[in-house]
Amino acid sequence: MPRTSAALGRIQPSATLAMTDRVIALKREGKDIIGLSAGEPDFDTPDFVKEAGIAAIRNGQTKYTNVDGTAELKEAIAAKFKRDNDLSYELGQISVNSGGKHTLFNALLATVEAGDEVIIPAPYWVSYPDIVNFAGGTPVIISAGANQLYKILPEQLEAAITPKTRWVLLNSPSNPTGAAYSGDELIALGEVLRRHPHVMILTDDMYEHVWYAPTPFKTIAQVCPDLYERTLTVNGCSKAYSMTGWRIGYAGGPQWIIKAMAKLQSQSTSNPCSISQAAAAAALNGDQDFLADRNEAFRKRRDLVVAMLNDAPGLNCPTPEGAFYVYPDASSCIGKTAPDGRKIATDEDLINYFLEAGNVAAVHGGAFGLAPAFRVSYATSDEILKKACTRIQEACAALK
Repeated sequence: MPRTSAALGRIQPSATLAMTDRVIALKREGKDIIGLSAGEPDFDTPDFVKEAGIAAIRNGQTKYTNVDGTAELKEAIAAKFKRDNDLSYELGQISVNSGGKHTLFNALLATVEAGDEVIIPAPYWVSYPDIVNFAGGTPVIISAGANQLYKILPEQLEAAITPKTRWVLLNSPSNPTGAAYSGDELIALGEVLRRHPHVMILTDDMYEHVWYAPTPFKTIAQVCPDLYERTLTVNGCSKAYSMTGWRIGYAGGPQWIIKAMAKLQSQSTSNPCSISQAAAAAALNGDQDFLADRNEAFRKRRDLVVAMLNDAPGLNCPTPEGAFYVYPDASSCIGKTAPDGRKIATDEDLINYFLEAGNVAAVHGGAFGLAPAFRVSYATSDEILKKACTRIQEACAALK
C-alpha cells in the first residue's frame, strides 16, 4: 500500500511555489496573468558571474568538491562577512549549501529534535515552520502586525522564551514584508537573548543588499558580539546577485554547528554544484558597484507599489525598508462581496478574486502566518507593476 513518512505529513507544500505553478498553467491557457507571487529578482545574473561559470566548465571544474564547499568559495564568503558585516570566520566555520533553504534545512535538522521549540516571528517565510515541523520541533509564533511595522518587540521575545527554546529565527529584511530591524532594534532583542544563554540565534540575511533604510544594514552578531558563539548567520547569492537558479546559500557560525551540517549534507546532497560555486566566488569577490544601481531601481518600484496599493480601497500598505516585497493589510476588504456574488471571507478568497477577476497573482497572508493580508513581489518592470496595481485598485473598488 502507498505510504509516506510521518515526517512528511508534518509539512505542507510551499504556498508561494504553488501560486507560481498556477500562474504558469494559466499563462499556458493564454490568459494575461501578471505574476507578483515569485520571490525572484528580474535582473539577469551579472555577466562577469556568468563568465566565471562558463570558465569553470571549460577548465574542467566539474568534479566533486568538499562536501560543504570549496576552499576558494569559503575564502570569498569569509571575505564578504568581514567586508560587509565586520564578522570574522575561519573556513571551518563556514558552510556552503544548495541554496539558502538548504542551509536552513541543514541547520535545523542537525540541531532540533522532539520537544525543542523554535521561535519564529510572523509574518514569516513560508518554509520556516515547516522545516521545524519536519525536524520534529515545535514552532512558537510571535505575531507582529502592521501596527508595529511587522517587527517583534523585545517584550514579545521575552514572553515567548521557555526552557525548551532551542532557536530564535530572525529575518531582516523580511520575506514577506520587507521589514528591517535597525542596529538599535537588534541590540534591544540581544538584551533579551543575553538573559537566556541556552537559546541559539539563526539570522536569515538573504536580502541584506536590498536595503532602503537611512541607517546601514546590521546583523545581530555584528551589533551584539557577545552573542557571536550562539549565532548562525545565513546568507546566499540568490537575491543580491540574481542567482536563484544557481542554488548557492551559505552560513557562518560556531564550528560545532558547521560540522553537524556537513555531516548531514554528506548523506543527502553532497557538495553544491561545482560550477555554481565557482560563479558564486566570482560574485562575492567581484565589483559590487552594480548592487547600488539595482537597489535604487527596487526602491523606485517600492515607492510606486506602496503608493498605488494605498490608493486601493480597503488596503493599508506599510512602507518596507528592504527586500522586494510589500505586505498590505487587507482587513477592510474582508467580509465584502465581489461583483459575481462571491463572499470575501479570507485573504485567500481575496487573492483568488484578484487572480480570477483581475488576472493578478499574489500570495495570501495566511501562508505567512499573519492574516488578512497578502504578499506582492515588485521584482518586475514599472510598466507591469502599474498595470497590476491598477487592476488591484479596480478589483478592490468593485467590492461592496
